[in-house]
Amino acid sequence: MADTATPSKKKATKGSEPTPFMVQYLGIKARHPEALLFFRMGDFYELFFEDAVAAARILDITLTARGEHDGKPIPMAGVPYHAAEGYLARLIKSGARVAVCEQTESPAEAKKRGSKSIVNRDIVRIVTPGTLTEDSLLPARQGQALAAIALARGGADAAIAVCDVSTGRFDVTAVAPAALGDALLGWPLSELLVSAADRDHAAIAPVLAASSAPVTDRPARAASPKAGEGLLKQAFGVAALDAFGDFSRAELSAIGLLLDYVQLTQAGADIRLDPPSRPPPGGHLSIDPATRASLEIDRAMNGSREGSLLGAIDRTLTAPGARLLASRLSRPSLDRDEIEARLEAVAWLVSASDSLDALRTRLKSAPDLERARTRLRLGRGGPRDLLAISRALQAGDEAAGELARAEGGLPPRLATAAETLSLAASPALATLAADLARALTDAPPMLARDGGFIAPGWDSALDEARSLRDDSRRIIAELQARYAAETGISALKIKFNNVLGYFIDVPARHGDALMAPPLSETFIHRQTLAGNVRFSTRDLADLAGRISRAEEEAKAREIALFDGFCARVSDLNTGLTASAQAIAELDVAGGNAAWAIEIDAVRPALADAPVFEATALRHPVVEAALKREGQGFTANDLSLDADGEAGPRLLLVTGPNMAGKSTYLRQAALAVILAQSGCFVPARALTLGLADRVFSRVGASDDLARGRSTFMVEMVETAAILTQATDRSFVILDEVGRGTSTYDGLAIAWAAVEHLHGQNGCRALFATHYHELTRLADDLPHAANASLRAREWKHDLVFLHEVQPGPADRSYGVQVARLAGLPKRAVARATQILKRLEADPASADSLPLFAAMTEPPAPEDTPAAPSAPSALLEMIADTDPDALTPREALDFIYRLKSESKKNLDSGD
Repeated sequence: MADTATPSKKKATKGSEPTPFMVQYLGIKARHPEALLFFRMGDFYELFFEDAVAAARILDITLTARGEHDGKPIPMAGVPYHAAEGYLARLIKSGARVAVCEQTESPAEAKKRGSKSIVNRDIVRIVTPGTLTEDSLLPARQGQALAAIALARGGADAAIAVCDVSTGRFDVTAVAPAALGDALLGWPLSELLVSAADRDHAAIAPVLAASSAPVTDRPARAASPKAGEGLLKQAFGVAALDAFGDFSRAELSAIGLLLDYVQLTQAGADIRLDPPSRPPPGGHLSIDPATRASLEIDRAMNGSREGSLLGAIDRTLTAPGARLLASRLSRPSLDRDEIEARLEAVAWLVSASDSLDALRTRLKSAPDLERARTRLRLGRGGPRDLLAISRALQAGDEAAGELARAEGGLPPRLATAAETLSLAASPALATLAADLARALTDAPPMLARDGGFIAPGWDSALDEARSLRDDSRRIIAELQARYAAETGISALKIKFNNVLGYFIDVPARHGDALMAPPLSETFIHRQTLAGNVRFSTRDLADLAGRISRAEEEAKAREIALFDGFCARVSDLNTGLTASAQAIAELDVAGGNAAWAIEIDAVRPALADAPVFEATALRHPVVEAALKREGQGFTANDLSLDADGEAGPRLLLVTGPNMAGKSTYLRQAALAVILAQSGCFVPARALTLGLADRVFSRVGASDDLARGRSTFMVEMVETAAILTQATDRSFVILDEVGRGTSTYDGLAIAWAAVEHLHGQNGCRALFATHYHELTRLADDLPHAANASLRAREWKHDLVFLHEVQPGPADRSYGVQVARLAGLPKRAVARATQILKRLEADPASADSLPLFAAMTEPPAPEDTPAAPSAPSALLEMIADTDPDALTPREALDFIYRLKSESKKNLDSGD
């Protein structure tokens, strides 16, 4: 229903006072000028002024004008209330924020305050990228993180506070200012909060630039230890923070920044987050932003999940499990006990395939318990969320039962999860699950206000209201029959009109009988007409009232039952949270086991020494892509030891472009991430000493927006590695120095190799086309060479993708250029220049080089000039077959075979 006064009904002349409606709108809008205001008017959310113009552009909806303000038409656009979520999703995706303003009373209630009163309204929620909770607005298998950064002691200390409003998770971590980027980008950031006073700080500015999440500036007063302490106590109803541990000033400031914003976006409603979680004692494997992008851990270079490590290995069946797996890959563990516990759970399921299949069958039916219980706690849930809780608890209980039936003891991680999910061990959750299963219909509506979600037989009062609503004709007919029998008047009828409502109608000849005792005590005279007399009874009046109220009573009763279940969910929040985590734990272990069986992955062995010893290691993403094309992947071995005892500390990798150097490097780094995430690895065997950091400098990119060329980006990333890598780190570097002149690039690459080997002392793979660097393996005690094999065959280059000890003999660049489709004329000219340079390297310094090349290049439509005849061809040309004896002919064949073998081994 619309207001009594709207912009369309009252027009103001220039300079006149705004209407009461416009006063209300402008007052609410002024509180959140940065947000688009969804202003509820009956069945629509309306937007006015600049908000309407912006929304019409983003949503491609009609822009109209209604009424005037300051003598000008008021731009207006609107979206239907029932379809608002779809429009919200598009607005949020565009980077907008939306303040949702609802009617807080009905028009009838407003009129009680005066005939010209307008409906009261207020903001009930501010929708931002980091505070979404609706399924329709969130990817089910992807988490969302709202993160706040804060500094203390002039920037000497830093901390981050992170929450996922859709699941209730809340984490707080103190970090070194230089490690802010590494720590933050391990979360699936949806929105980043920063104090306006800290935005340009040297520790924060690079983080904001590296993140693709929208940044929201907040007032400095929110990022204070005092504000953080007060909001934390208020949110969790405690007088002291001792139960949560000791928080630093930076941590409390980050907490204050986060909780203040959450409270703002919930329009003052209670903050509904789980108690803050602190980082595990061992911490997480550090992965800087450049390495995350290079290794494509959870997103491929094109931004898609397909083509990433996560996309290749994810076999989870539930949304919480998918989010947990993504979290573990993004922030692998440094805690050996934790990693071993995860690996042991996977190993047990791999060895018990029947239990694995049964477990996954049960988990497949588990809805998203995490987000369902959070929406209900926030007051944004509906009957479907209640049903999701019931079904998730039941699926978890059945999964626990499957594990309990398995032979042999369960590993601790699986046993704990099974115990948590067993409803026999939690009577309160068991009762809730059973009650919800009985109380709810099989296909309830999304919103409680739609009604019809409580099953018949659950609540007698609701059943009675529904009976009145649905069976009113039958009930009236039964009452009519009873009155006819009691009075002996077969012509007695119960009728209805808008004036009297329900009434009893009898022919005039029977009227006197009903108005005389004793019937007059029951039948109350209402109206006498020419041929009929009308009566009422207390029972009929009561029944009429009950019928008229039946629909409202039925809905009200359902809402009351819904609210009661929501209260029970809130009371059991701790148990529900544990159940959701247990489901995710089992799902990740089962998914990892299924993937390991599918691709023949193995459990990595963790060692104390800083080693990396892999047999037949494979790249999971590349292998999956080749498998889809019906091709196989060539596995390779790798042995590194930072101590230099079990193998080289640093391996120099050479070979042609496209031969697989980058794949060889990346698969090693990904094996570290998989192992420390608690996953099996695609190899025949892997022994790993835990790494504290993984660095990857692979590929070329620029950052023109920040004034950085490709070479500058390369140098910045290389500098980060050389200054931060420790002897426990794992480093892969590809083509350092190629963005500048040959000698400059060679000098930089040479120095980087020496620094990695001598100063950092880390396990490192260094791929290069500077063949001069291969000599370093002779001078550096813990360095070695390896190369990717390739062979020329009939002027074509064949990549074998096999790694062999020793350096490559050449780069085969011209051959790769031919494969890439360079014109024959250009390839022929390049071949001539290469031969000249290889024959006389000093000619590169004699200018002009190209003028010295007297022979013309081969025409584009003719083959390149043949090279000098080989020894094999000369032997054949110098031999007279008619002059050979049988013995000499046989010897000649053996000599040809020997010479052919030499040529093949040399690549000629």
